[in-house]
Amino acid sequence: MGKDVERTEFTRADRQRFREKVRQCLDVFAQMLKQSAFDTDRPMSGLEVELNLVDAAGDPTMKNQDVLDAIADPDFQTELGQFNIEINLAPRVLGPDGLTGFEESLRASLNAAEVKAESVDANIVMIGILPTLRHEHMGADTLSSNQRYKLLDQQIFAARGEDLEINIAGEERLVTQADTIAPESACTSVQYHLQVAPEQFADYWNASQVIAGIQVALAANSPYLFGKQLWAESRIALFEQSTDTRPDELKAQGVRPRVWFGDRWITSIFDLFEENVRYYSALLPLCDDEDPAQVLAEGGAPQLSELRLHNGTIYRWNRPIYDVVDGRPHLRVENRVLPAGPTVVDVMANAALYFGLVRALAEQERPLWTQMSFSAAEENFHAAAKGGIGARVYWPGIGDVPVTELVLRRLLPLAHTGLDLWGVAPEQRDRLLGVIERRCISGRNGATWQVDTVRGLEETRSVTREQALREMTRRYASHMHTNEPVHTWPGV
Repeated sequence: MGKDVERTEFTRADRQRFREKVRQCLDVFAQMLKQSAFDTDRPMSGLEVELNLVDAAGDPTMKNQDVLDAIADPDFQTELGQFNIEINLAPRVLGPDGLTGFEESLRASLNAAEVKAESVDANIVMIGILPTLRHEHMGADTLSSNQRYKLLDQQIFAARGEDLEINIAGEERLVTQADTIAPESACTSVQYHLQVAPEQFADYWNASQVIAGIQVALAANSPYLFGKQLWAESRIALFEQSTDTRPDELKAQGVRPRVWFGDRWITSIFDLFEENVRYYSALLPLCDDEDPAQVLAEGGAPQLSELRLHNGTIYRWNRPIYDVVDGRPHLRVENRVLPAGPTVVDVMANAALYFGLVRALAEQERPLWTQMSFSAAEENFHAAAKGGIGARVYWPGIGDVPVTELVLRRLLPLAHTGLDLWGVAPEQRDRLLGVIERRCISGRNGATWQVDTVRGLEETRSVTREQALREMTRRYASHMHTNEPVHTWPGV
């Protein structure tokens, strides 16, 4: 999905050829898995962060191209909305100082980018959903100028055949219609990438699914949308609904959504790519000239472009990735469940928890996913998105438990063990996981700080919700630049 596209229309022949090419890619991928022709020597990790652009009032500003031109750094790229940009950090081996390296690189890049953004009257905010977004910001002209976004919008609505309904019931209720995918641009997230060997992929993906709800509960940072207080992590519901290609009739038939948690534990990465081919029609049926079977037969690493493009239009919360770097193919788990922010140190604390937990769980002798149903993991995920750090979740051997108690008693020790297995320096392990520990003890994350601040402003200053959201966003941006973790931020 990161590539530019020039086509604007597709024929029936295009779709048939794409389907045939995707199936050929899948067959070649199966052969590659049998041959174990993958890069596993030095497993790398990666980090992407999506960001919002605001003006001096805290409102979204549609200036991503101006900001990117000013930043002039290839690590920063366009995103779906004109008020979005994204930073992709260079991959690293975790090792003793990998997390610290990510942290230092992210802070330096964001600080430099903020100076450049200010030169075009914009500021950068790292948050799950920009609280000052309003309905009038969500039109067709919101989409970035890159043709691939407009084409994706066209294809989603062609498949759906009617406008989207966004219906989220939380503390308050939001019901609205959309005739473009612009509302998806409200969802800004962090993505952690973890390279794994083919024979380990299923364990790491299953482990990522198990802890997805825990991650979301602790890091929730998206309580407001269009002026309404909804879920602690409203981004989950919004993303699921804003890219849904199914009218009600297909939902009733059990057709799978484009954004979904999944429906089963897997035994191989092949399971996920096979589901892609079996269950999902093409949104962007673009073919290249590569013959993947011939490339493999000649000892090369096929790009499998169609398989990868198709995978890029299916938004699993933990997505399988096939990629080729320097002529060598590799596999990654892309963990996509978390919102951006609030600070760089919070993002890296969340990373430490994820990388540590997933390693420890993947290497347990009796896998945790053999002790719980897949539906229990999915229920945890949505309960966490609704309730945030105050949520209760199910855990094997314990039952129903407050998520903070589970983390403090069970999961933080596991995360320590996992980071030790990665070789993370003890002082960095303790510093970052200490942020998670204090977040649990205080019960404060990005979502709770936002809600408490807005309520405090409404009660003490007699301001409207819109005014309170603007003031809260300005304060949030100021605290974000201190890089003090959100649990230490002052209230009203």
